Amino acid sequence: MIISQTPLRISFAGGGTDLSKFWRKEEGKVLASTIDKYIYVIIKKRFGDEIVLNYTKRETVNSVLELKHDLVREALLMTGIKSGVEIWTPADIPSSGSGLGSSSTLTVGLLNAFYTFQGTQVTAEQLAQESCNIEIDILGKPIGKQDQYIAAYGGINALTFNPDKSVTVDAIKASNHSFRVFGSNLLLFYTGITRESSSILTKQKSVTNNKREILTQMRDQVPVIQKLIVNETSFNNIGLILDKTWKLKKQISKKISNPIIDEMYQKALDSGALGGKISGAGGGGFLLLYVPRENQNSVRKALENYREFPFMLEPDGSKIIFNIKRDYWK
Repeated sequence: MIISQTPLRISFAGGGTDLSKFWRKEEGKVLASTIDKYIYVIIKKRFGDEIVLNYTKRETVNSVLELKHDLVREALLMTGIKSGVEIWTPADIPSSGSGLGSSSTLTVGLLNAFYTFQGTQVTAEQLAQESCNIEIDILGKPIGKQDQYIAAYGGINALTFNPDKSVTVDAIKASNHSFRVFGSNLLLFYTGITRESSSILTKQKSVTNNKREILTQMRDQVPVIQKLIVNETSFNNIGLILDKTWKLKKQISKKISNPIIDEMYQKALDSGALGGKISGAGGGGFLLLYVPRENQNSVRKALENYREFPFMLEPDGSKIIFNIKRDYWK
């Protein structure tokens, strides 16, 4: 039995510039961090030749190509597993559409578990590249590359998406104390809205050239936030930058926000939050807020009708947490 643990993520600035329509012309940048909430992939050998997959549904098939779950199917094909396995994919969040990068987190975790099951160790770079290949190239999903890279590498990173298709991962170096203080000022609240990011991202891709100036402004906040974290200066300025980038992000598409999100955000600001943003493509999922510690109870009171999602920043990316293979019937 093999178990992989792969973290979800939050992003702070630059979202949208990881789409190919942006970085083919000029480099994109995203600053993001993994959090201590995970998707697990469990794979074990079966006595029979069937493939059994357990998620919100249960699939039992005789061939990989018969699987309806596209991410699992393509990860099995890529890693060369053909039969005789059972797979589970439990997660710390209830469903997709959270805005925390769950689809890409799952893909990275699948590849990590499946390669380990095959007796192969792979790098974070390979996990990220092959996850992008599955989601973007093979399945044609209208997504960017930030989620795959942050899930594979872990920690707080400034990611640069280069016109030559390469990705530069710059891990942000700061003291453990700095990370704890910064992370303690971040809150997540669930909007109660699940959504498919594909429609929002498809619209965003279609207007990328027209909104390039806005996206560039969002991208240019990445080194500013990076410098604030590294220098351990006033983290409150990061909250103000989040507010600025959220206002910019909403100008890209009307689907990014809605009256419920706007009301939540305004209540948070009125109660002491300095800024925030919807995590992910927008339209629902989780609202990320920067709130100084002394104002957090007031914000919680203002948003008491919404479920808080407590978390801490996570330093590690996808990893194997259990690895025992007993091939009794090999």
